[in-house]
Amino acid sequence: MTSPADPRYRIGEAAEAAGVTPRTIRYYEEIGLLGAAGDRLKGSHRLYSDADVERLRELVRLRDLLGVSLEELTRLADTIEVRASLRDQWASSTDDADRVRILEAAVDNIERQLELVHARQRSLAEFATERKAKLADLHRQLAELRG
Repeated sequence: MTSPADPRYRIGEAAEAAGVTPRTIRYYEEIGLLGAAGDRLKGSHRLYSDADVERLRELVRLRDLLGVSLEELTRLADTIEVRASLRDQWASSTDDADRVRILEAAVDNIERQLELVHARQRSLAEFATERKAKLADLHRQLAELRG
C-alpha cells in the first residue's frame, strides 16, 4: 500500500490529474516550482505523489486566478510550502508557546499572499477604469457621427 507521499503517478497521469500538460510540469521542475526533477536519476521516469499533484493544482489555480508572472508564482509557491510546513508543525506541537509562534508565522504568510492579491486587484481596477473611459469615448464618437 502506498502512502499519500509515495510517488505513484507518471508525468502524463500527474499532468492530467492537475489539468496541465507534461511540458508544463517539466518547465515547472526546471524553474524550481516543482522539485521532482532533482529527486530522480537521469533517464529514470518521473514519478509524482499526491502532494505533487496537489501542489500543481494549487500553482495552476493561483496562476489562472491571479494572472501572475512566473516570478510571482514562484513567490506564491514559497508561501504554499511555508503553509504546509506550518501545518505539520501545528500537528506535531501541543505547546502553547510553539502554537503562538506557528500562528504568527501563518498570519505573516497569509499577509504576503494578500499583498499580491491586492496588487493584482489594483491593476485590474486600473485596467477597468481605462476600459470604461475608452468605452465612453467610443460612445461619444458614435453619438457625434450619428448626429
